[in-house]
Amino acid sequence: MTGFRRGVRLGIDVGKARVGVARCDPDGMLAVPVETVARGDMSITRITELAREYGAMEIVVGLPLNMRGDDTLSTTDARDFAAALGEALPDVGIRLVDERLSTVSAHSALRQSGRSQKQSRGIVDQVAAVVFLQHAVDTEKRMGAAPGEALPQRKEP
Repeated sequence: MTGFRRGVRLGIDVGKARVGVARCDPDGMLAVPVETVARGDMSITRITELAREYGAMEIVVGLPLNMRGDDTLSTTDARDFAAALGEALPDVGIRLVDERLSTVSAHSALRQSGRSQKQSRGIVDQVAAVVFLQHAVDTEKRMGAAPGEALPQRKEP
């Protein structure tokens, strides 16, 4: 058991149109929403800026597996996005973590707070990122090992 690795983490919920970003404090006590980034040419650049701004030691990218745990087209997209983040941030660890049901949980929480699906469109990705980032840090604390799979880190020469 290695215990909990202290440091700020960003949670990234990759969608077709938007990318939700959340962060946690260095002790992993609380994940909070950061922003929703429009998906496009500048999304990697913006997330790189956020990682630098918050001093992230790791980025946790949600892996949208199907209910059987198999890859889907969205899973491939998330893996490609994570790889692009790894290229842009060679000194920051990138982990892929199962995010099944995080968007469903986010929609449910937003409905319970009185927001309609239309009102939630701009923040649901952030809330989904909060849900799986919090789960990831809680799992690491409980199990003593980082969850999911780490992308191989490429250090700059």
